[in-house]
Amino acid sequence: MTGTAEAVAKDIEEVLAKAGHTCEIVLMDGRDASVFDKGGAYLICSSTYGSGDVPDNAQGLFASLEARRPDLRGIVYGVIALGDQTYGDTFCQGGLRFDKLLGELGAQRAGDVLLHDASAGTMAEDVATEWILPWVEQSLLPTLAQRV
Repeated sequence: MTGTAEAVAKDIEEVLAKAGHTCEIVLMDGRDASVFDKGGAYLICSSTYGSGDVPDNAQGLFASLEARRPDLRGIVYGVIALGDQTYGDTFCQGGLRFDKLLGELGAQRAGDVLLHDASAGTMAEDVATEWILPWVEQSLLPTLAQRV
């Protein structure tokens, strides 16, 4: 809604490309559960709005996953959850809601969820770009290697 998640994704894409990894940014706008049909690895980057909701552009995807309840056992995923601790109980809930739902649907999370606090004085893009390569190398690559 404010573009922060997209900015994070673009910066991550650049860092991964420089390290020799390929990725594709897929915005959540107009997406449904079929976005996961190819299988593989996904990194969800989601802000939090309202009372701990996923952002407007992710509502359709989230609702589709809840309604269709696809078997996501072929999916490996990570989450970058964006929020602000001044909102208390709803901090990072957009991303955490995706994490919970994907887990319920059988997807395997690689590593820990990155929780970014907008009130901490750090830029989400900076925190995410420092986090991504260690996450890929320590969490995602070993997980994918186990599945081969």
